[in-house]
Amino acid sequence: MKNIYDFTLEQLGDEMESLGQKRYRATQLFIWLYKKKATSFDEMSDVAKSFRDVLKEKYYIYIPKITQKQVAQDGTVKLLVEMQDGINVETVLMPYDYGNSICVSSQVGCAMGCKFCASGLLKRQRSLSAGEMLGQVLAMEQALPTKTVTHIVVMGIGEPFDNYENVLDFIRIANNPKGLEIGARHISVSTCGIVPKILDYANEGLQVNLAISLHAPNNEIRNTLMPINKTYPLEVLIPAVKEYEKITDRRVTFEYIMLKGVNDSLEQAEELAKLVQGMNAYVNLIPYNKVGESPFERTSNNQVHLFADYLKKCGVGVTIRKEFGDDIAAACGQLRAKKEGIIK
Repeated sequence: MKNIYDFTLEQLGDEMESLGQKRYRATQLFIWLYKKKATSFDEMSDVAKSFRDVLKEKYYIYIPKITQKQVAQDGTVKLLVEMQDGINVETVLMPYDYGNSICVSSQVGCAMGCKFCASGLLKRQRSLSAGEMLGQVLAMEQALPTKTVTHIVVMGIGEPFDNYENVLDFIRIANNPKGLEIGARHISVSTCGIVPKILDYANEGLQVNLAISLHAPNNEIRNTLMPINKTYPLEVLIPAVKEYEKITDRRVTFEYIMLKGVNDSLEQAEELAKLVQGMNAYVNLIPYNKVGESPFERTSNNQVHLFADYLKKCGVGVTIRKEFGDDIAAACGQLRAKKEGIIK
């Protein structure tokens, strides 16, 4: 049996034709699943019972089970949800003035091995399907029936471009007017820098936002923090990002986590400014959340602002990420790592 949430509208149309049905059946099912929030085929009252029986033989509807829920004082909600095979993944809802943004995981564990990240404490077990990513959104909406998800960031556990096709299918379903109907510019995908996929992504014709996990102004520091840099160093990554900008005419975000004494000096701010100057991009500075026994420490708020001011003086667009969930397991991957006993 197949997860009905795994299919884009186009793919589901092909499925319906393979069952001897007209393609409009796919639209009919999409409306029931994503507009009317049906959780069983029996609810689909305008579908003939005989065909509902066929659907029940071929497909299943599964929304991940919530195994743990944490609510922070600022309204942030973190869920640990269980997939059909018993695997748990994290998803987080962050309330902003402009709407509710959900951070979606794309894999179970992560193979990238970034030294500061809780996601990599549990090695990659498998990638998530498009339906399992959609399931995180639907589980959050079930947990918070008075809130509507308006924005999606694929920045949870896993490297999205290491699960490229499933992530794109997820985006297409989320963006589809008959699906979740979330605007393309309200969807963001983050990559640690898999260059061939950045170039593929540039040619997909999507208006979805791209963020690059940079975290260092030079190869020497980035090599120590992010193993991916040894495969795709800055002299390869930055030209790929420039090519992405040229093809898409879209602004890129460089994510930069602030680590005390590692990448947060004004000299390093100068290097960073030189690296990104002239690009249609801005830098998002991220306060660090301590993870387990990690050797890294948090940069002081004062130094973060000095770093940001220096970038601004150099003509670089910069923001400081608003912090969410300070009083719960805030860093991505922490909740699952705690459940698995990896960290206390």
